[in-house]
Formats: sequence, C-alpha cells, structure tokens
Amino acid sequence: MTRTTPARPVPVEAVFPELAAHRGRTTRLHPRPGRPGPRDSHVGGPMLWPDGEPWPVCREPHRRETEGYVPDEIRSARAAGSRPPVRPWPGTTTPGEEGPVPFTGLAQLFRRDVPGLAAGPDGADMAQLFRCPFTHGPHLEVRYRLHWRRAAEAERAERFLCAPPEVPLLRWEHDLPEPCVLHPEEVDTYPWAEDDTLPASLIARIDAWDDAQVAEYGPGALSYQSDLSIPPGWRVGGFPSWASTGPMAIVCTSCPAPMRLLLTAEGSEMDGGSHSWVPAEDRDSVLSGRDAVRNVGTVARPTRLRFGRDRDLHVFTCPADPRHPPRWVLS
Repeated sequence: MTRTTPARPVPVEAVFPELAAHRGRTTRLHPRPGRPGPRDSHVGGPMLWPDGEPWPVCREPHRRETEGYVPDEIRSARAAGSRPPVRPWPGTTTPGEEGPVPFTGLAQLFRRDVPGLAAGPDGADMAQLFRCPFTHGPHLEVRYRLHWRRAAEAERAERFLCAPPEVPLLRWEHDLPEPCVLHPEEVDTYPWAEDDTLPASLIARIDAWDDAQVAEYGPGALSYQSDLSIPPGWRVGGFPSWASTGPMAIVCTSCPAPMRLLLTAEGSEMDGGSHSWVPAEDRDSVLSGRDAVRNVGTVARPTRLRFGRDRDLHVFTCPADPRHPPRWVLS
C-alpha cells in the first residue's frame, strides 16, 4: 500500500510567498510493521550482509548495566501484545569487558527504492545504519555506524548472514527495532524557522502568524513548525528539525564543507502537534483531527525505537567527499 501525505491545512506559499525560494524535497519513508527481506529497504529487517564478512562491533568501554531485556522475549511479548520481563544482567562484568559488542542493525536503504538518498563513497547506492546497544561514558553517549555498499556487488555474494550476532540483554525494550517495510513518498518541505535558517523578516512574519493562529483558535491551532514545514518521522534528505537544540551549523570534521542531511530517524511518526501529516491511508475519512487516525499505536511508533529522550537523530554526510566521516546529531 502506498502512503499519501494530505495537502497542508493551508497553502504554505500562499501565506508566505517568500518560502518558494527555500522550498526543498524530502522522502518520507513511512515505516510500518511487516516482514521485509534482506533485499528490501527497511527499518529493523534483515541486513543484506555477505556471510563470512565480519559483522560490525563496538570495541569501546560500555556503561555497567544491572538488568535488561532478552531480545527474543521482546519479540514474543510484542507479538502477544504484552510487556517483556526484566532480567538480571548475567555475570558481574561490564558489557563489552568480555569482548566486542555487536552493533544492532537499525535500517537499510537502497537508492532504487529511495531516489532522494544521496550517493555514498565510490558510487555506493545502499546505506546500512547501525547502533551500539549500550551507552558510553558518564553522559550515556550512543555510538552509531553508517556502512555503504554497492547493491549489485553485495547481491552477487554466494551466501548471506542469516542470524547476526546479538547481545544477551538489551538495556531497554525500545533498543530493538520492530521490522518495518517502507512506503517512500517525496513531499515538499521548508526550513525550520529559527535564528538564521531563513531571513529574519520572514521568521518574524511566521512567528506573528503562529501567534495569530493561537489567539484565534487556541492551543491546538496550526503552526508553521508542526504543520507546514518539516514532516515528522523517518525521512531522507530535506531540512533538519531543531526542536530540542535550536539550529546548529554542521561542518565536516575533515574539510571545511557544510554537511548535508542524509537521513533523519525518529522514534515517533506522530504526536499531538503533528497529526496533520498522517497519511490518508491511515485515516478514517468520516472523522477529523487526531480522532481520524486508525491504529494510532502502529502509526505513531511503528519502529518501537527511541533516540535520546524522544529526539530526532540526524545523519549528516559531506557533499564534497562522501568518504569523510558522517556526523550524528540528536535534536
């Protein structure tokens, strides 16, 4: 099934004609629980990983844990609609002290499925995203890894890894992604309106419009940030959202180039202020507003993942040289 974003509640460029010069495109991925295969683009599905090639691991020291959740028990509990039991941590060592910790595969994207996906090093057209299942240091930092491939070369492998290694316990249930199929859809998008992301005079007009909406319609009124600019959820390309941190200049650590947004991963596809973006296929045409959303749990948190304290994970890459290290920003 395709997913179709409804027209914006008001025509954005009719209200703010200056935004036409700043219009961009983003590909909404619309993950929904399913059974993706290793040759599919997905969140949480099986990676296309040649057998015999080492699975990525984290070799850094990790924060000591005392309890967690068994991955298979998480899967069983989700299938039964229940909560998995908490288990004590096996042994007395810190995670990682007995050897490297395998990364958890989060997502796999092919350019043939997601045309807006930027090319990787040497023309790579498949991106694989991983996350270390444990935290690091006193600030509970999380490590991510981006792995690029040429899809045609990977698909020629004779055998593929069927069961990637897993840690015995995950600290949180939301560290395990739910396998999701994707329904890519390109939509127009506009920059976050704060600081110098847009001309100051235009930001002032947007702020005044938002205030007028609240004065007329109350707390649930439309707003530029929630309803008109950047869609929620997993998306490729477009503009970053800066709800938690405010706008940041992301510059490559290997050269002076400003980095571009490759991918945004988000734990929630919908919240109280963004339900206007819910696709038509997930709505009841008889009802309106948030009440019209069918299967709210599946639509709102299809991947079961969280990033930080319900923030967006932005993955930036260098447009001057895709071989330069990516940067990871929680906002």
